[in-house]
Amino acid sequence: MRRETAKGEPLALSKKKSVTPDVLVNDVGTLYTFCPLTLRAKEWIDEHVRDDAQWFGHALIVEHRYAWGLAQGMKDDGLVLL
Repeated sequence: MRRETAKGEPLALSKKKSVTPDVLVNDVGTLYTFCPLTLRAKEWIDEHVRDDAQWFGHALIVEHRYAWGLAQGMKDDGLVLL
């Protein structure tokens, strides 16, 4: 017999953990944008990125050659990138 939740969903599906992204990353050609979606991500950027960094609205602008290292540093510290 298959176990179900009160909504009739299979119990195995109801236990699936939803992960909220911290940073939205977008490749815009020669640049990447890193848009912090959570306060935790904004604080991480404030702590780890130079004060003279370039911003476009709420998105941090990063040259292609630095994007991978920045993304890896964020992931290493537990941020979720989308």
